[in-house]
Amino acid sequence: LQNDSWGKQYSHALFKAMSHMLCIGYGQQAPEGMTDVWLTMLSMIVGATCYAMFIGHATALIQSLDSSRRQYQEKYKQVEQYMSFHKLPGDTRQRIHEYYEHRYQGKMFDEDNILGELSEPLKEEIINFNCRNLVANMPLFANADPNFVTAMLTKLRFEVFQPGDFIIREGTVGKKMYFIQHGVVSILTKGNKETKLSDGSYFGEICLLTRGRRTASVRADTYCRLYSLSVDNFNEVLEEYPMMRRAFETVAMDRLDRIGEERPLGPARPPLRLL
Repeated sequence: LQNDSWGKQYSHALFKAMSHMLCIGYGQQAPEGMTDVWLTMLSMIVGATCYAMFIGHATALIQSLDSSRRQYQEKYKQVEQYMSFHKLPGDTRQRIHEYYEHRYQGKMFDEDNILGELSEPLKEEIINFNCRNLVANMPLFANADPNFVTAMLTKLRFEVFQPGDFIIREGTVGKKMYFIQHGVVSILTKGNKETKLSDGSYFGEICLLTRGRRTASVRADTYCRLYSLSVDNFNEVLEEYPMMRRAFETVAMDRLDRIGEERPLGPARPPLRLL
């Protein structure tokens, strides 16, 4: 090529560079004429493009097979960067990691958005199916009007607490009650009495009935999967089903008797202040 024209020299140099860059062979015999050189380079480009498109589509297909796990991993990477940026201590980082593992179990969905796009019958059917274990383990729901159960379940919010977390603290204003799907909690009263509650139980309803402050604390003894109900939603549901208010009051009075608080519920009495 020393005595060839600038165009031939440049074409052969480009051909060699593309051969090494794309790692595509051109057979046993290298092209000789300019037409062969440019046709070979064109075929290299087409082949490399097809290969890149194949890899891209294959990668997208694999990612789409488990998009919820990918979304969880992306979210947790942000959490890791957040913890690193604020230089959180190691034990706190470990607790955050364990919380995400128990709360999301490696998958993340925008559940509110998904359910919000469905019709009311489909939404109620899905919620009833997701909470079937809670309904089966809770006598209050097992014997109640199915419409009441559905109205209650649609307003519940799922929460996870780790061992040692205080779900309720003494002296705070009661804004939620909780239903235990899985786990064990301890009710700690002023007299150092400790009451255990487990799957199928609920707590925190007394303060919603009396609008008082909490005079006992509730601590998670194990990893607890709970459903919470806000005071506004609680009153909204009980306005539609007033007979269920009596059921909550009966359980509340029984608990008060067992922990030594004997003041009955009633509008003419001082407000009860336990949970």
